[in-house]
Amino acid sequence: MNFLGIGTLSWITFLPILGMIAVLLLPKENRNAIRWTALAITFLQLVAAAFIFFNFNRGLAGINTVEGMQFVEKVSWINIKGVPWFGKIYVEYFLGVDGLSVPMVLLTALISFVAVIASWNIEKAFKGYMVMLLLLDTGMMGVFVSLDFFLFYVFWEVMLLPMYFLIGIWGGPRREYAAIKFFLYTLLGSVLMLLAIIALYFSVTIPDPTTGEKIYTFNMLAMMNPANFEPGSLLAGTSTYWRYLAYIALFIGFAIKVPVFPFHTWLPDAHVEAPTAISVILAGVLLKMGTYGLLRIGYPMFPDAANHYSWALAVLAFINIVYGALCAMAQKDFKKLIAYSSVSHMGVVLLGMSAMNTQGMLGAVFQMFNHGTITAMLFLIVGVIYDRAHTRDLDAFGGLAITMPKYTGIMTVAFFAALGLPGLSGFISEAFSFLGAFQTHRYITIASTLGIVLTAAYMLWTLQRVFLGQPNEKWAGLPDINGRELAALVPLAIITLWLGVYPSTMLDIMTTSVNHLVEFVKQGGAAVAMLPK
Repeated sequence: MNFLGIGTLSWITFLPILGMIAVLLLPKENRNAIRWTALAITFLQLVAAAFIFFNFNRGLAGINTVEGMQFVEKVSWINIKGVPWFGKIYVEYFLGVDGLSVPMVLLTALISFVAVIASWNIEKAFKGYMVMLLLLDTGMMGVFVSLDFFLFYVFWEVMLLPMYFLIGIWGGPRREYAAIKFFLYTLLGSVLMLLAIIALYFSVTIPDPTTGEKIYTFNMLAMMNPANFEPGSLLAGTSTYWRYLAYIALFIGFAIKVPVFPFHTWLPDAHVEAPTAISVILAGVLLKMGTYGLLRIGYPMFPDAANHYSWALAVLAFINIVYGALCAMAQKDFKKLIAYSSVSHMGVVLLGMSAMNTQGMLGAVFQMFNHGTITAMLFLIVGVIYDRAHTRDLDAFGGLAITMPKYTGIMTVAFFAALGLPGLSGFISEAFSFLGAFQTHRYITIASTLGIVLTAAYMLWTLQRVFLGQPNEKWAGLPDINGRELAALVPLAIITLWLGVYPSTMLDIMTTSVNHLVEFVKQGGAAVAMLPK
Protein backbone atom coordinates (compact mmCIF):
# COMPACT_ATOMS: atom_id res chain seq x y z
CA MET A 1 0.00 0.00 0.00
CA ASN A 2 1.44 3.35 -1.07
CA PHE A 3 -0.65 6.43 -0.34
CA LEU A 4 0.54 9.89 -1.40
CA GLY A 5 3.94 8.35 -2.14
CA ILE A 6 4.33 7.19 1.46
CA GLY A 7 4.66 3.50 2.28
CA THR A 8 2.60 1.49 4.74
CA LEU A 9 5.30 1.30 7.41
CA SER A 10 5.81 5.07 7.40
CA TRP A 11 2.07 5.61 7.78
CA ILE A 12 1.73 3.11 10.61
CA THR A 13 4.72 4.66 12.41
CA PHE A 14 3.94 8.35 12.02
CA LEU A 15 0.12 8.38 12.09
CA PRO A 16 0.25 8.99 15.88
CA ILE A 17 2.43 12.06 15.22
CA LEU A 18 -0.29 13.44 12.94
CA GLY A 19 -2.79 12.68 15.70
CA MET A 20 -0.54 14.39 18.23
CA ILE A 21 -0.44 17.56 16.09
CA ALA A 22 -4.22 17.45 15.70
CA VAL A 23 -4.68 17.09 19.47
CA LEU A 24 -2.30 20.02 20.10
CA LEU A 25 -4.45 22.21 17.87
CA LEU A 26 -7.63 21.36 19.78
CA PRO A 27 -8.71 23.45 22.81
CA LYS A 28 -7.96 21.62 26.06
CA GLU A 29 -11.55 22.12 27.24
CA ASN A 30 -12.88 19.98 24.35
CA ARG A 31 -12.15 16.62 25.94
CA ASN A 32 -14.50 14.73 23.63
CA ALA A 33 -12.73 15.95 20.50
CA ILE A 34 -9.36 15.00 22.00
CA ARG A 35 -10.65 11.53 22.96
CA TRP A 36 -12.16 10.75 19.57
CA THR A 37 -9.19 12.13 17.63
CA ALA A 38 -6.77 9.89 19.54
CA LEU A 39 -9.11 6.92 19.18
CA ALA A 40 -9.58 7.48 15.43
CA ILE A 41 -5.82 7.73 14.84
CA THR A 42 -5.01 4.57 16.79
CA PHE A 43 -7.88 2.77 15.03
CA LEU A 44 -6.44 3.74 11.62
CA GLN A 45 -3.07 2.47 12.81
CA LEU A 46 -4.70 -0.81 13.83
CA VAL A 47 -6.30 -1.09 10.37
CA ALA A 48 -2.86 -0.55 8.78
CA ALA A 49 -1.39 -3.24 11.06
CA ALA A 50 -4.17 -5.64 10.04
CA PHE A 51 -3.41 -4.84 6.37
CA ILE A 52 0.25 -5.76 6.92
CA PHE A 53 -0.71 -8.93 8.80
CA PHE A 54 -3.08 -10.23 6.12
CA ASN A 55 -0.90 -9.22 3.15
CA PHE A 56 2.33 -10.59 4.59
CA ASN A 57 3.97 -13.33 2.48
CA ARG A 58 4.43 -16.22 4.92
CA GLY A 59 7.05 -17.89 2.72
CA LEU A 60 9.73 -15.18 2.91
CA ALA A 61 12.30 -15.50 5.68
CA GLY A 62 13.66 -12.00 6.25
CA ILE A 63 16.15 -11.79 9.16
CA ASN A 64 19.35 -10.87 7.28
CA THR A 65 18.43 -10.08 3.65
CA VAL A 66 16.62 -7.19 2.03
CA GLU A 67 14.91 -9.67 -0.30
CA GLY A 68 13.39 -11.47 2.69
CA MET A 69 12.01 -8.29 4.22
CA GLN A 70 8.59 -6.98 3.20
CA PHE A 71 6.95 -3.54 2.90
CA VAL A 72 10.52 -2.20 2.59
CA GLU A 73 11.17 1.55 2.50
CA LYS A 74 14.76 2.63 1.98
CA VAL A 75 16.07 6.12 1.20
CA SER A 76 19.16 8.13 2.10
CA TRP A 77 18.48 10.13 5.28
CA ILE A 78 21.79 11.62 6.50
CA ASN A 79 24.61 11.92 3.96
CA ILE A 80 27.56 14.05 5.13
CA LYS A 81 30.85 13.97 3.25
CA GLY A 82 34.34 15.02 4.30
CA VAL A 83 33.92 14.42 8.02
CA PRO A 84 37.33 14.10 9.78
CA TRP A 85 38.05 10.48 10.84
CA PHE A 86 34.65 9.34 9.63
CA GLY A 87 35.22 10.26 5.98
CA LYS A 88 31.48 10.07 5.35
CA ILE A 89 28.47 9.65 7.59
CA TYR A 90 25.72 7.77 5.81
CA VAL A 91 22.44 6.94 7.56
CA GLU A 92 19.42 5.43 5.82
CA TYR A 93 15.73 5.71 6.50
CA PHE A 94 15.33 1.95 6.26
CA LEU A 95 12.10 0.23 7.29
CA GLY A 96 10.93 -3.35 6.77
CA VAL A 97 9.18 -6.25 8.51
CA ASP A 98 9.51 -10.02 8.65
CA GLY A 99 7.97 -12.83 10.68
CA LEU A 100 9.56 -11.56 13.89
CA SER A 101 8.32 -7.98 13.60
CA VAL A 102 4.81 -8.40 12.12
CA PRO A 103 3.34 -9.89 15.36
CA MET A 104 4.93 -7.04 17.34
CA VAL A 105 3.58 -4.42 14.92
CA LEU A 106 0.06 -5.85 15.30
CA LEU A 107 0.46 -6.08 19.08
CA THR A 108 1.64 -2.45 19.35
CA ALA A 109 -1.26 -1.12 17.29
CA LEU A 110 -3.79 -3.21 19.24
CA ILE A 111 -2.46 -2.26 22.68
CA SER A 112 -2.23 1.43 21.75
CA PHE A 113 -5.87 1.41 20.61
CA VAL A 114 -6.94 -0.33 23.83
CA ALA A 115 -4.87 2.12 25.89
CA VAL A 116 -6.76 5.10 24.45
CA ILE A 117 -10.06 3.48 25.46
CA ALA A 118 -8.66 2.80 28.94
CA SER A 119 -7.59 6.48 29.21
CA TRP A 120 -11.08 7.85 28.52
CA ASN A 121 -11.60 9.30 32.00
CA ILE A 122 -8.13 10.69 32.80
CA GLU A 123 -8.76 13.84 34.83
CA LYS A 124 -5.49 15.76 35.01
CA ALA A 125 -4.11 17.60 31.93
CA PHE A 126 -6.00 15.33 29.53
CA LYS A 127 -4.66 17.02 26.39
CA GLY A 128 -1.04 16.66 27.49
CA TYR A 129 -1.64 13.04 28.45
CA MET A 130 -2.96 12.13 24.98
CA VAL A 131 -0.08 13.97 23.29
CA MET A 132 2.43 11.93 25.30
CA LEU A 133 0.52 8.70 24.65
CA LEU A 134 0.56 9.24 20.87
CA LEU A 135 4.27 10.12 20.90
CA LEU A 136 4.95 6.94 22.86
CA ASP A 137 3.00 5.00 20.22
CA THR A 138 5.29 6.27 17.44
CA GLY A 139 8.43 5.43 19.42
CA MET A 140 7.29 1.85 20.06
CA MET A 141 6.17 1.22 16.49
CA GLY A 142 9.39 2.64 15.07
CA VAL A 143 11.50 0.20 17.07
CA PHE A 144 9.75 -2.79 15.48
CA VAL A 145 10.03 -1.61 11.86
CA SER A 146 13.54 -0.04 11.81
CA LEU A 147 16.33 -1.80 9.93
CA ASP A 148 18.93 0.94 10.36
CA PHE A 149 20.61 0.85 13.78
CA PHE A 150 20.82 4.66 14.03
CA LEU A 151 17.09 4.93 13.29
CA PHE A 152 16.34 2.08 15.70
CA TYR A 153 18.20 3.91 18.45
CA VAL A 154 16.34 7.17 17.74
CA PHE A 155 12.97 5.46 18.16
CA TRP A 156 14.26 3.59 21.25
CA GLU A 157 15.11 6.92 22.88
CA VAL A 158 11.93 8.68 21.68
CA MET A 159 9.93 6.09 23.60
CA LEU A 160 11.78 6.90 26.84
CA LEU A 161 10.71 10.54 27.14
CA PRO A 162 6.88 10.22 27.02
CA MET A 163 6.91 7.17 29.28
CA TYR A 164 8.89 9.16 31.87
CA PHE A 165 6.28 11.95 31.87
CA LEU A 166 3.27 9.61 31.72
CA ILE A 167 4.45 7.93 34.92
CA GLY A 168 5.90 11.05 36.58
CA ILE A 169 2.89 13.35 36.02
CA TRP A 170 -0.13 11.05 35.82
CA GLY A 171 1.03 8.28 38.17
CA GLY A 172 0.31 7.45 41.81
CA PRO A 173 1.70 8.90 45.07
CA ARG A 174 5.30 7.73 44.42
CA ARG A 175 5.23 8.60 40.74
CA GLU A 176 8.38 10.77 40.69
CA TYR A 177 10.48 8.03 42.29
CA ALA A 178 9.11 5.38 39.89
CA ALA A 179 9.60 7.61 36.82
CA ILE A 180 13.19 8.53 37.70
CA LYS A 181 14.05 4.90 38.47
CA PHE A 182 12.58 3.80 35.13
CA PHE A 183 14.46 6.57 33.31
CA LEU A 184 17.84 5.85 34.91
CA TYR A 185 17.66 2.09 34.38
CA THR A 186 16.63 2.49 30.75
CA LEU A 187 19.21 5.21 30.15
CA LEU A 188 21.95 2.94 31.48
CA GLY A 189 20.87 0.30 28.98
CA SER A 190 20.79 2.89 26.20
CA VAL A 191 24.37 4.01 26.92
CA LEU A 192 25.64 0.43 26.75
CA MET A 193 23.69 -0.10 23.54
CA LEU A 194 25.18 3.08 22.06
CA LEU A 195 28.72 1.83 22.79
CA ALA A 196 27.94 -1.41 20.94
CA ILE A 197 26.42 0.55 18.03
CA ILE A 198 29.57 2.68 17.71
CA ALA A 199 31.78 -0.43 17.77
CA LEU A 200 29.64 -2.06 15.08
CA TYR A 201 29.60 1.09 12.97
CA PHE A 202 33.41 1.27 12.83
CA SER A 203 33.68 -2.45 12.09
CA VAL A 204 31.26 -2.82 9.17
CA THR A 205 31.56 -1.33 5.69
CA ILE A 206 29.45 -1.48 2.53
CA PRO A 207 29.88 0.03 -0.95
CA ASP A 208 28.67 3.64 -1.24
CA PRO A 209 25.38 3.61 -3.25
CA THR A 210 26.65 6.48 -5.45
CA THR A 211 30.45 6.10 -5.73
CA GLY A 212 31.04 2.44 -4.88
CA GLU A 213 33.77 3.27 -2.35
CA LYS A 214 33.69 1.56 1.05
CA ILE A 215 31.85 3.46 3.78
CA TYR A 216 30.86 2.71 7.36
CA THR A 217 27.20 1.83 7.85
CA PHE A 218 24.41 1.53 10.42
CA ASN A 219 22.53 -0.92 8.16
CA MET A 220 21.42 -3.71 10.49
CA LEU A 221 21.26 -6.32 7.72
CA ALA A 222 24.81 -5.48 6.64
CA MET A 223 25.95 -5.92 10.25
CA MET A 224 24.63 -9.49 10.17
CA ASN A 225 26.94 -10.45 7.28
CA PRO A 226 30.46 -11.48 8.44
CA ALA A 227 31.83 -10.58 5.00
CA ASN A 228 31.09 -6.91 5.68
CA PHE A 229 33.37 -6.69 8.74
CA GLU A 230 36.58 -4.87 7.96
CA PRO A 231 39.66 -7.10 8.52
CA GLY A 232 41.46 -5.97 11.64
CA SER A 233 38.50 -3.98 12.95
CA LEU A 234 37.39 -4.22 16.57
CA LEU A 235 34.60 -6.76 15.99
CA ALA A 236 36.03 -8.70 13.02
CA GLY A 237 36.38 -12.46 13.26
CA THR A 238 34.44 -14.77 15.56
CA SER A 239 34.53 -15.47 19.26
CA THR A 240 36.88 -12.59 20.01
CA TYR A 241 37.09 -10.84 23.36
CA TRP A 242 35.61 -7.62 21.93
CA ARG A 243 32.69 -9.39 20.26
CA TYR A 244 31.73 -10.98 23.57
CA LEU A 245 31.95 -7.61 25.29
CA ALA A 246 29.79 -5.96 22.61
CA TYR A 247 27.21 -8.74 22.91
CA ILE A 248 27.13 -8.39 26.71
CA ALA A 249 26.66 -4.60 26.38
CA LEU A 250 23.74 -5.12 24.00
CA PHE A 251 22.34 -7.88 26.20
CA ILE A 252 22.31 -5.68 29.31
CA GLY A 253 20.69 -2.86 27.34
CA PHE A 254 17.89 -5.17 26.21
CA ALA A 255 17.75 -7.16 29.48
CA ILE A 256 16.86 -4.03 31.45
CA LYS A 257 13.79 -3.61 29.27
CA VAL A 258 12.64 -7.26 29.53
CA PRO A 259 13.41 -7.06 32.57
CA VAL A 260 15.89 -9.82 33.38
CA PHE A 261 16.97 -10.45 36.98
CA PRO A 262 18.73 -8.53 38.57
CA PHE A 263 17.70 -5.56 36.39
CA HIS A 264 14.01 -6.01 37.20
CA THR A 265 13.54 -3.77 40.24
CA TRP A 266 12.25 -0.76 38.26
CA LEU A 267 9.28 -2.72 36.92
CA PRO A 268 7.05 -3.22 40.01
CA ASP A 269 7.48 0.44 41.00
CA ALA A 270 6.68 1.68 37.50
CA HIS A 271 3.62 -0.58 37.21
CA VAL A 272 2.19 0.31 40.62
CA GLU A 273 2.52 4.06 40.10
CA ALA A 274 1.59 4.25 36.40
CA PRO A 275 -2.00 4.91 35.26
CA THR A 276 -3.84 1.78 34.12
CA ALA A 277 -3.42 2.43 30.39
CA ILE A 278 0.32 3.04 30.80
CA SER A 279 0.71 -0.19 32.78
CA VAL A 280 -1.04 -1.93 29.89
CA ILE A 281 1.46 -0.47 27.38
CA LEU A 282 4.41 -1.09 29.67
CA ALA A 283 3.66 -4.79 30.11
CA GLY A 284 1.97 -5.34 26.74
CA VAL A 285 4.59 -3.77 24.46
CA LEU A 286 7.64 -2.23 26.16
CA LEU A 287 8.87 -5.44 27.78
CA LYS A 288 8.78 -7.14 24.37
CA MET A 289 11.17 -4.54 22.98
CA GLY A 290 13.94 -6.14 25.03
CA THR A 291 13.45 -9.69 23.77
CA TYR A 292 12.76 -8.42 20.24
CA GLY A 293 16.06 -6.50 20.34
CA LEU A 294 17.94 -9.66 21.27
CA LEU A 295 16.30 -11.65 18.47
CA ARG A 296 16.61 -8.92 15.83
CA ILE A 297 20.07 -7.61 16.77
CA GLY A 298 21.95 -9.63 19.42
CA TYR A 299 21.49 -13.12 17.95
CA PRO A 300 22.11 -12.52 14.22
CA MET A 301 24.91 -9.95 14.70
CA PHE A 302 26.76 -11.97 17.36
CA PRO A 303 25.73 -15.61 16.78
CA ASP A 304 29.00 -16.89 18.24
CA ALA A 305 28.44 -15.04 21.53
CA ALA A 306 24.72 -15.94 21.56
CA ASN A 307 25.58 -19.64 21.34
CA HIS A 308 28.36 -19.33 23.89
CA TYR A 309 26.10 -17.69 26.48
CA SER A 310 22.91 -19.68 25.81
CA TRP A 311 23.36 -21.61 29.06
CA ALA A 312 23.67 -18.33 31.00
CA LEU A 313 20.45 -17.08 29.40
CA ALA A 314 18.72 -20.33 30.45
CA VAL A 315 19.88 -19.81 34.06
CA LEU A 316 18.59 -16.22 34.05
CA ALA A 317 15.32 -17.47 32.56
CA PHE A 318 14.96 -19.99 35.41
CA ILE A 319 15.57 -17.24 37.98
CA ASN A 320 13.01 -14.97 36.30
CA ILE A 321 10.37 -17.70 36.17
CA VAL A 322 10.68 -18.96 39.74
CA TYR A 323 11.71 -15.75 41.51
CA GLY A 324 9.01 -13.72 39.72
CA ALA A 325 6.35 -16.28 40.66
CA LEU A 326 7.45 -16.39 44.32
CA CYS A 327 7.42 -12.60 44.53
CA ALA A 328 3.95 -12.51 42.95
CA MET A 329 2.68 -14.99 45.53
CA ALA A 330 3.87 -12.75 48.36
CA GLN A 331 2.01 -9.63 47.15
CA LYS A 332 -1.11 -8.09 48.67
CA ASP A 333 -1.26 -5.27 46.11
CA PHE A 334 -3.22 -6.54 43.09
CA LYS A 335 -1.19 -4.50 40.60
CA LYS A 336 2.18 -5.48 42.03
CA LEU A 337 1.15 -9.14 41.83
CA ILE A 338 0.50 -8.77 38.09
CA ALA A 339 3.79 -6.87 37.69
CA TYR A 340 5.81 -9.72 39.22
CA SER A 341 3.83 -12.23 37.16
CA SER A 342 5.17 -10.38 34.09
CA VAL A 343 8.73 -10.95 35.31
CA SER A 344 7.92 -14.65 35.59
CA HIS A 345 6.19 -14.96 32.22
CA MET A 346 8.93 -13.07 30.39
CA GLY A 347 11.27 -15.69 31.85
CA VAL A 348 9.44 -18.23 29.67
CA VAL A 349 10.32 -16.12 26.62
CA LEU A 350 13.99 -16.11 27.68
CA LEU A 351 13.94 -19.88 28.24
CA GLY A 352 12.57 -20.47 24.73
CA MET A 353 15.20 -18.15 23.28
CA SER A 354 17.99 -19.99 25.09
CA ALA A 355 16.98 -23.25 23.39
CA MET A 356 18.54 -22.21 20.04
CA ASN A 357 16.11 -24.47 18.19
CA THR A 358 12.90 -23.91 16.23
CA GLN A 359 10.46 -25.13 18.89
CA GLY A 360 11.92 -22.97 21.63
CA MET A 361 12.35 -19.84 19.54
CA LEU A 362 8.88 -20.19 18.02
CA GLY A 363 7.43 -20.56 21.51
CA ALA A 364 9.37 -17.48 22.67
CA VAL A 365 8.10 -15.23 19.86
CA PHE A 366 4.55 -16.55 20.28
CA GLN A 367 4.78 -16.03 24.04
CA MET A 368 5.80 -12.41 23.42
CA PHE A 369 2.55 -11.78 21.58
CA ASN A 370 0.39 -13.84 23.95
CA HIS A 371 1.85 -12.27 27.07
CA GLY A 372 1.15 -8.86 25.55
CA THR A 373 -2.57 -9.55 25.17
CA ILE A 374 -3.01 -11.52 28.41
CA THR A 375 -1.16 -9.11 30.68
CA ALA A 376 -2.98 -6.18 29.07
CA MET A 377 -6.23 -7.83 30.14
CA LEU A 378 -4.92 -8.35 33.67
CA PHE A 379 -3.89 -4.71 34.14
CA LEU A 380 -7.17 -3.47 32.65
CA ILE A 381 -9.00 -5.71 35.12
CA VAL A 382 -7.04 -4.23 38.03
CA GLY A 383 -7.89 -0.76 36.73
CA VAL A 384 -11.61 -1.56 36.66
CA ILE A 385 -11.75 -2.54 40.32
CA TYR A 386 -9.44 0.29 41.43
CA ASP A 387 -11.63 2.91 39.71
CA ARG A 388 -14.56 1.69 41.81
CA ALA A 389 -13.05 0.72 45.16
CA HIS A 390 -9.93 2.96 45.17
CA THR A 391 -7.89 0.15 46.68
CA ARG A 392 -5.83 -2.71 45.29
CA ASP A 393 -5.55 -4.62 48.56
CA LEU A 394 -6.41 -8.24 47.73
CA ASP A 395 -7.52 -8.93 51.31
CA ALA A 396 -10.08 -6.11 51.16
CA PHE A 397 -12.34 -7.91 48.70
CA GLY A 398 -14.20 -11.21 48.55
CA GLY A 399 -17.35 -12.50 46.90
CA LEU A 400 -17.18 -10.14 43.91
CA ALA A 401 -18.48 -12.95 41.69
CA ILE A 402 -21.92 -12.24 43.17
CA THR A 403 -21.87 -8.45 42.86
CA MET A 404 -19.88 -8.19 39.57
CA PRO A 405 -20.59 -11.33 37.47
CA LYS A 406 -19.53 -9.89 34.06
CA TYR A 407 -16.28 -8.64 35.53
CA THR A 408 -15.67 -12.05 37.09
CA GLY A 409 -16.18 -13.79 33.74
CA ILE A 410 -13.59 -11.66 31.95
CA MET A 411 -11.23 -11.97 34.91
CA THR A 412 -11.49 -15.76 34.84
CA VAL A 413 -10.51 -15.91 31.15
CA ALA A 414 -7.47 -13.69 31.78
CA PHE A 415 -6.34 -15.58 34.88
CA PHE A 416 -6.62 -19.02 33.32
CA ALA A 417 -4.83 -17.80 30.18
CA ALA A 418 -2.01 -16.48 32.37
CA LEU A 419 -1.59 -19.80 34.18
CA GLY A 420 -1.44 -21.66 30.86
CA LEU A 421 -4.76 -23.52 30.71
CA PRO A 422 -5.07 -25.67 27.54
CA GLY A 423 -7.47 -24.08 25.07
CA LEU A 424 -6.13 -20.59 25.76
CA SER A 425 -3.20 -18.92 23.99
CA GLY A 426 -0.76 -18.96 26.90
CA PHE A 427 -0.67 -22.77 26.93
CA ILE A 428 0.59 -23.13 23.35
CA SER A 429 3.47 -20.68 23.63
CA GLU A 430 4.60 -21.96 27.03
CA ALA A 431 4.47 -25.56 25.82
CA PHE A 432 6.62 -24.76 22.77
CA SER A 433 9.12 -22.82 24.90
CA PHE A 434 9.52 -25.67 27.39
CA LEU A 435 9.63 -28.35 24.67
CA GLY A 436 12.41 -26.55 22.84
CA ALA A 437 14.39 -25.71 25.97
CA PHE A 438 14.19 -29.30 27.25
CA GLN A 439 16.22 -30.47 24.23
CA THR A 440 19.06 -28.04 24.99
CA HIS A 441 19.01 -27.32 28.74
CA ARG A 442 17.29 -30.35 30.22
CA TYR A 443 17.87 -29.87 33.94
CA ILE A 444 17.33 -26.11 33.92
CA THR A 445 14.05 -26.65 32.06
CA ILE A 446 12.90 -29.29 34.54
CA ALA A 447 13.64 -26.89 37.40
CA SER A 448 11.84 -24.07 35.57
CA THR A 449 8.60 -26.05 35.42
CA LEU A 450 8.25 -25.21 39.12
CA GLY A 451 7.10 -21.82 37.83
CA ILE A 452 4.02 -23.43 36.26
CA VAL A 453 2.91 -24.77 39.65
CA LEU A 454 3.66 -21.48 41.42
CA THR A 455 1.77 -19.48 38.78
CA ALA A 456 -1.29 -21.68 39.18
CA ALA A 457 -1.00 -21.29 42.96
CA TYR A 458 -0.91 -17.48 43.12
CA MET A 459 -3.45 -16.99 40.31
CA LEU A 460 -5.99 -19.35 41.87
CA TRP A 461 -5.36 -17.94 45.34
CA THR A 462 -5.97 -14.43 44.03
CA LEU A 463 -9.13 -15.58 42.27
CA GLN A 464 -10.33 -17.10 45.54
CA ARG A 465 -9.56 -14.03 47.67
CA VAL A 466 -11.18 -11.53 45.32
CA PHE A 467 -14.16 -13.34 43.83
CA LEU A 468 -15.16 -16.30 45.97
CA GLY A 469 -16.49 -16.61 49.52
CA GLN A 470 -18.87 -14.27 51.29
CA PRO A 471 -19.24 -10.80 49.76
CA ASN A 472 -17.70 -7.91 51.65
CA GLU A 473 -20.63 -5.64 52.57
CA LYS A 474 -18.44 -2.61 51.96
CA TRP A 475 -18.45 -3.35 48.22
CA ALA A 476 -22.05 -4.53 47.90
CA GLY A 477 -22.97 -1.54 45.73
CA LEU A 478 -20.06 -1.72 43.27
CA PRO A 479 -21.34 -1.41 39.70
CA ASP A 480 -20.41 -4.17 37.28
CA ILE A 481 -18.06 -3.61 34.35
CA ASN A 482 -19.44 -1.08 31.84
CA GLY A 483 -19.57 -0.97 28.04
CA ARG A 484 -16.41 1.10 27.54
CA GLU A 485 -14.38 -1.22 29.75
CA LEU A 486 -15.79 -4.25 27.92
CA ALA A 487 -14.83 -2.63 24.60
CA ALA A 488 -11.19 -2.67 25.75
CA LEU A 489 -11.26 -6.18 27.26
CA VAL A 490 -13.45 -8.26 24.96
CA PRO A 491 -11.21 -8.02 21.83
CA LEU A 492 -8.23 -9.18 23.91
CA ALA A 493 -10.28 -12.06 25.35
CA ILE A 494 -11.39 -13.12 21.84
CA ILE A 495 -7.77 -13.13 20.60
CA THR A 496 -6.72 -15.18 23.64
CA LEU A 497 -9.42 -17.75 22.98
CA TRP A 498 -8.88 -17.84 19.20
CA LEU A 499 -5.11 -18.35 19.40
CA GLY A 500 -5.64 -21.02 22.04
CA VAL A 501 -7.84 -23.00 19.67
CA TYR A 502 -6.20 -22.11 16.34
CA PRO A 503 -2.62 -20.91 17.01
CA SER A 504 -1.61 -21.34 13.35
CA THR A 505 -3.11 -17.91 12.70
CA MET A 506 -0.02 -16.42 14.32
CA LEU A 507 2.47 -19.31 14.07
CA ASP A 508 2.30 -19.33 10.26
CA ILE A 509 3.51 -15.72 10.24
CA MET A 510 6.53 -16.55 12.42
CA THR A 511 7.67 -20.01 11.31
CA THR A 512 9.75 -19.26 8.20
CA SER A 513 11.61 -16.35 9.80
CA VAL A 514 12.23 -18.25 13.04
CA ASN A 515 13.56 -21.27 11.12
CA HIS A 516 15.91 -19.01 9.20
CA LEU A 517 17.06 -17.26 12.38
CA VAL A 518 17.80 -20.57 14.13
CA GLU A 519 19.80 -21.84 11.14
CA PHE A 520 21.63 -18.53 10.80
CA VAL A 521 22.63 -18.47 14.48
CA LYS A 522 23.73 -22.13 14.38
CA GLN A 523 25.97 -21.52 11.38
CA GLY A 524 27.43 -18.40 12.95
CA GLY A 525 28.09 -20.25 16.19
CA ALA A 526 29.79 -23.19 14.51
CA ALA A 527 33.15 -21.50 15.00
CA VAL A 528 32.67 -21.73 18.75
CA ALA A 529 32.44 -25.51 18.56
CA MET A 530 35.82 -25.60 16.78
CA LEU A 531 37.61 -23.83 19.61
CA PRO A 532 39.81 -25.96 21.92
CA LYS A 533 38.00 -26.97 25.10
